[in-house]
Amino acid sequence: MRKTLLAAVLLVLFGNISKLQAQPGKESNPYILFTGLVLTSDSLQAIPYVTIKTRKRGMIGYTDVYGYFEVVVKKGDTIYFTQVEQIPSYSIVPDTLTASKYSVVKLMVQDTISMDAIFIHAMPLKSLFNNEFVHSAIPDDAYERARKNLENEAMKDEYRLRPADANASQLYLAQSRVNRMYYYGQTPPQNYLSPSAWIQFFDAWKRGDYKKKPQRKSLYITPY
Repeated sequence: MRKTLLAAVLLVLFGNISKLQAQPGKESNPYILFTGLVLTSDSLQAIPYVTIKTRKRGMIGYTDVYGYFEVVVKKGDTIYFTQVEQIPSYSIVPDTLTASKYSVVKLMVQDTISMDAIFIHAMPLKSLFNNEFVHSAIPDDAYERARKNLENEAMKDEYRLRPADANASQLYLAQSRVNRMYYYGQTPPQNYLSPSAWIQFFDAWKRGDYKKKPQRKSLYITPY
């Protein structure tokens, strides 16, 4: 009885040892918490709203108003920092980290934009100022752009009021033939039996759509 019990214990013990030897080593978590501050390199001022992204995942976060960020990244990732006024920069997260958190202080250099040179010349005579000021080209403001857009709408209305030309008449004739062929051999639908059509008719009647309106005079002079 004792020999049988000892053999069973040894069997269980050796079985567990073989399982431990066969099981591979458990890998550590590859993701860590990446935190830090993004500051200017000259005055050490916080840079807000800096975009933080990786090449594989794209944008993963951005800094707050104090320049602080906190994102989850993978060990060995290359983290890119971009901002409109700063030169793009990057940081590489070491792949040999054992801690679950990694912090940095990122300094970014302000980007400089090259603009075309502007030459300012004085006028030879003071009396020329009024003429140059009146005839100078001033860019359109929002009101002027809106007025031009309304002119385009007026042209569209004028185009709708003009009689159809040969091309429009041909298209209308072709569409009429297609409609007749579609309902060939059967009774075409009658809108006077449709309740929705009657509702639209009464609504238009109440709005006064069927009242006689004064005919608009054409803004364009035709050569005919």
